[in-house]
Amino acid sequence: MSRSGAASRSPGGSSAGGSSAGGGSRVAGVSLIVDSASSDPPFRQLKSQIVEAVTRGTLTPGTRMPAVRKLADEVGVSTATAAKVYRELEEAGVLEGRGRSGTFVAAADLSAAVLARAAEEFSERASGAGFGIDDAVDAVRNAFRNLG
Repeated sequence: MSRSGAASRSPGGSSAGGSSAGGGSRVAGVSLIVDSASSDPPFRQLKSQIVEAVTRGTLTPGTRMPAVRKLADEVGVSTATAAKVYRELEEAGVLEGRGRSGTFVAAADLSAAVLARAAEEFSERASGAGFGIDDAVDAVRNAFRNLG
């Protein structure tokens, strides 16, 4: 996954990484932005930025996330896109919805949840492109060898 739209912080508090459709949203010192020049769709950019910030410990368990409408307005996406990001991250165990209280960073085993969700997404893409499990596993092995 490309990190071109990754959440970042700069000394002046502005977000790095290109132009943002809505200016960005700040959560616990992390700027969530949508880079209109990125080849990644806004949904994927936001989702990966949140996962990365949680994985790095920048967004800690219990951190309250912006309301869906506020996030959508601040980053310049539809409320449906922002809601989909939160919904999928809740399903992956990264975020936790608490009804009217809001959405919070979950305290679950994040690394396992992130890995499981990444595997699901990869499996869906590989299968959708016509690849079988053996080809998919070989591709993952090759990708790990190339990290090197």
